[in-house]
Amino acid sequence: MKVVSGWERLRAWFLLPAWIWMAVLFAAPFAIVIVYSLLTRGAYGGLGLPWTPENYQRLADPLYLGIVLRSFAMAAATTVICLLLGFPLALFISRAGSRKNIYLQLVILPFWTSFLVRLYAWLFLLRDTGLINTALQHLGLIHDPLPLLYNNGAVLLGLVYGYLPFMVLPVYATLERLDPALVEAAADLGAKPWPTLMHVVLPLSAPGIRAGSILVFIPALGAYLTPDLLGGGRTVLIGNLVQNQFTNARDWPFGAAISVGLMALVGVLVLLMLRRGDQEGLV
Repeated sequence: MKVVSGWERLRAWFLLPAWIWMAVLFAAPFAIVIVYSLLTRGAYGGLGLPWTPENYQRLADPLYLGIVLRSFAMAAATTVICLLLGFPLALFISRAGSRKNIYLQLVILPFWTSFLVRLYAWLFLLRDTGLINTALQHLGLIHDPLPLLYNNGAVLLGLVYGYLPFMVLPVYATLERLDPALVEAAADLGAKPWPTLMHVVLPLSAPGIRAGSILVFIPALGAYLTPDLLGGGRTVLIGNLVQNQFTNARDWPFGAAISVGLMALVGVLVLLMLRRGDQEGLV
């Protein structure tokens, strides 16, 4: 018979508020969504019986599969670009000495303003009469406005802009703890900067890269505000599909089925990534 120590009992009491919080604000709403996904859409919207798995079967429709693939491709591209831009920035900040706090504040500075306001700022920059096209026309570089808005490129730009700090901060936290003696040892053994970066710095910063990739990929996959504003309805991602089912189409069961399927798929991918990280940590 296992004896529960006083420390474990105290730990359980401290964790109780967190468990209650998760049960009320995550488990219960998620259970409601699962129930909705198994119901039938009413004649004028709403929910009703009988119970049916048809909503999940509709996910195999080529139209919706195309939206899912587009969403995953957009989220993956966002993650890769954020990593390519964020890693050098995080490395620079980690070696900035006394100025690193200033640079970190600049990275966090966009969070001081509403994300919606920042997206509207991009609308004014990218539209046909916006700052970029106006400047290029005044310089004589173009005669007609460039189609910078309402396309996949604009959506990708907005996603990278919005989620870049979520890549920079975890990578910086890992690089900050990196022992400089390891880099110096590689240099003493004759390694040049590029091989040192590839074979020493990058492998040791893998936990931060993994955490940053998760923090960028998941919200980018479910984003709906950025595609809606910068895509102009031409770039439909999973988030927009779910929103349309709960608003315009009034098909709550199908919208709930899409949400459940997306969460299950993302959960599996995250578990696989975390398991791979644990295996690499044991090697």
